Amino acid sequence: MTLATAFLSLMTTAGPAALAAEPAAQPLAAPSAASTLTMAWLAGVLQDVPPEGETQAAAPAQVEPAAPPQVNERGEPPATPVEQELIDGRRRPDIQRPLPGEIEQFNPGAIRSPPPQAFPTDHLPVPDRWRLIQSLGLVRERWWDPYNQNTYKGDRPICIPSDEEQERRRQLREEAAARGEPAPYGSAPCRTPRLLGLTGPDWFFVGSAVSDTVIEPRTFPLPGGEQNTDRPGGNDVFGRNNSLVAVQTFIFSAALIKGSTAYKPPDVEWRITLAAQANYVDVPDRRILDVRPSVSSNRFDYALGVQEAFLDYHVINTSYRYDFWSIRVGIQPFQLDFRGFLFQDSNLGFRLFGNRDNNRWQFNLAAIWRLEKDTNSGLNNLFQTPRQDWILHGNVYRQDFPVVGLTSELSVTWNINRERDSIEVDDNGFPVRPALIGNLQPRDYDAWYFGYGVDGRIGRLNLTAFGYALFGSDRNSNFTGEEARLESFFAAAEPSYDFNWIRVRGAALFASGDDNPFDNVQRGFDAIFENPIFAGADTSYWIRQSIPLIGGARAVNLSGRNGILNDLRSSKEQGQSNFVNPGTMLLGVGADFDITPAVRLSVNANHLWFHRTGVLEVLRQQQNINRDIGWDLSAAVIWRPTFIQNVVFRLSGAILQPGEGFRDLFENARRDERYYSVLFNAILTY
Repeated sequence: MTLATAFLSLMTTAGPAALAAEPAAQPLAAPSAASTLTMAWLAGVLQDVPPEGETQAAAPAQVEPAAPPQVNERGEPPATPVEQELIDGRRRPDIQRPLPGEIEQFNPGAIRSPPPQAFPTDHLPVPDRWRLIQSLGLVRERWWDPYNQNTYKGDRPICIPSDEEQERRRQLREEAAARGEPAPYGSAPCRTPRLLGLTGPDWFFVGSAVSDTVIEPRTFPLPGGEQNTDRPGGNDVFGRNNSLVAVQTFIFSAALIKGSTAYKPPDVEWRITLAAQANYVDVPDRRILDVRPSVSSNRFDYALGVQEAFLDYHVINTSYRYDFWSIRVGIQPFQLDFRGFLFQDSNLGFRLFGNRDNNRWQFNLAAIWRLEKDTNSGLNNLFQTPRQDWILHGNVYRQDFPVVGLTSELSVTWNINRERDSIEVDDNGFPVRPALIGNLQPRDYDAWYFGYGVDGRIGRLNLTAFGYALFGSDRNSNFTGEEARLESFFAAAEPSYDFNWIRVRGAALFASGDDNPFDNVQRGFDAIFENPIFAGADTSYWIRQSIPLIGGARAVNLSGRNGILNDLRSSKEQGQSNFVNPGTMLLGVGADFDITPAVRLSVNANHLWFHRTGVLEVLRQQQNINRDIGWDLSAAVIWRPTFIQNVVFRLSGAILQPGEGFRDLFENARRDERYYSVLFNAILTY
């Protein structure tokens, strides 16, 4: 007698006998279709079990006594098997354990899964699962509430039930109410609004609004009035150095995204971002803000810029883990390295990007066409023809290389500038191309940047480092009028270490300078459009403020606003790169203190030098300029009252203690005068 026969006999004989033993047995109901299918399935499965006697009985297993729990050298219990499980090819960065052996399953006598008909059919999937909790009354959506689920920030698709479905569900609710039954729950199938011309239930709308307020009193060397001054009798080369900036920027962004973006890249994304800015500046003398001496020493201006307007299209998935290829066309943000040393800006361009090998490899190929900027706001100016300045860039990222925890980037960038036949004057009447330096001739150049950097950690040491080698040619040198070679170098590193709620940071930077501007070899390193997140970023005095050198704040700056390099450019936004410059060296330390989850204190101390001073001595006709720029000391307090980035307040202050080299360039009545920068910033985000 087989096991299947015995089992079926037990089910057909033991049940009625047991029922007959009950004094008041109730008649049994007929078996359901699902039960009949289940019994038929069990009978078919049990027929596959071999009869008794055809297999050798296994010996009873010896029960081992339970071993006492063990602990490791740190007094912690050993890791469970679940904790030791690793994703294919991945390793833990802290503790290296041997990978488990390959798991093979060989069980020909395993019970088969039941057929679909054996499962109950009273549970059906909900077509619109995003609105289920709203249909159950667990949450009520408010369009102005960004903290809970909201259709306008991409939590639910922008779909509504069809007219026919809404009418059918209304009738069901009325019939249920007439019978005294609760209304049926669940969400109806939905469609995208016809107004948008989009098809499918997986289109999402993401909107955001940002208010960015800046109030910034500051001091830096400013020239005295040349043709007219508000201070009669004040004829010094350098006048009063105080100024005030107040800026209010509103940023509005909207995006339409198709696809389930929680676990894979979007299929299609349309995005547009507009920035509206009003700014006010007050300085002590005329002809600093405008070339006309009749214009007042304060200015109010406003601008509207398109900072993003692109289409992102998902081309293909190349693996079941959603490795992909995508393209993006239009005005979009670009950042060519980890910290924005070379280029960080929003410009018109094309980008092909994707990843490979479970996201271990990422790559980017980009072609960028630089837009003209509004002079006083720095926003994109779409009412002017784009510049004859192009960037071709390619990079590749590799995770866990060369050591586990570090990500490496290898990049090649070609800056193609063809503005030799153009002259550009900014909105305030000052020439920006060509710069008022050297022979004042327009020029073309080709600059090749070969870069390598790492970002991540080695054990508990956090590390970001990047280096560039710059080669190329300048068709018309500012000093010789002849073609010159470009040969310069750049390196920067920021290690840091975490002690619970304290992070201690170091900073080191070197950008080579040119000591002989007449040898047709330009050795000064210059970026394309830098915006470094490094050594305190815009909390630092030297990075935040622009230092004028020639023509006061009107012609050539020693360093640009939100930049760290001494590049002698007319303008970071509208000028050309200049590879005949004194170079920059920096050493610094800093620390971040997370005093509470809502309050962070950051402090920084940096010392700066010129690498070479030969160019400065030629331009100023001044010998023996010292290389010491001085000390840059800064501190910032960041407060997030809601513990998230929706409301952020920042107050920072910085002081520049001039060194001998800075005093040689900007001598004033008090050679020990310090310069300061105070920054209040409030960012409100919806």
